[in-house]
Amino acid sequence: MVIGITGGSGSGKTTFIKRLREQFSPEQLCIISQDDYYLPRDQQHTDERGEKNFDLPKSFDKKAFRTDLERLRNGETVVRQEYTFNNPLAEPKTLTFHPAPIIIVEGLFVFHYKKIAPLLDLKVFINAKENLKVIRRIHRDQVERNYPIEDVLYKYQHHVLPAYERFIQPYKEEADLVINNNETFDKGLAVLTGFLKNRLGQL
Repeated sequence: MVIGITGGSGSGKTTFIKRLREQFSPEQLCIISQDDYYLPRDQQHTDERGEKNFDLPKSFDKKAFRTDLERLRNGETVVRQEYTFNNPLAEPKTLTFHPAPIIIVEGLFVFHYKKIAPLLDLKVFINAKENLKVIRRIHRDQVERNYPIEDVLYKYQHHVLPAYERFIQPYKEEADLVINNNETFDKGLAVLTGFLKNRLGQL
């Protein structure tokens, strides 16, 4: 079973998926992230101010993403180098993805990609208020990725928000499960965890 999880930047996808992973063994659950399929910096679109825009569907190698997902569905193991978000202080790891009965596919545009969306058996949308997403984005990019505050705010206004409104939010209506994460996603996590454990029990 392939589960697609999306939501705007700062909605809490990463934390939600981390908590979800804790509920299952690696033999039960495999998680593959769109973030590990960014194209190199020199292939990214440059905006009118000369800034690289990493928040577009074409910012990713969607062909490789789809190919690896199909390989996992076919029971093959996938090996890929971690993407470190242009942070020179971060040492990229070699990631190994093993096939499992449940595959989680997560990322900003997993519902938008026309050749990936049909592979999803269940679509989950993580939702949050816009002001909360901005605060979370600032904290993440400053603390974890060492980006200047001016850069974070510019990119949110000119890259992140327009991408959300055009390529992510419209697919909210297609989601099978919408989980609000304004204060906590605990109830939504419990619902999805219970559903997946029930499916595993039927295998």
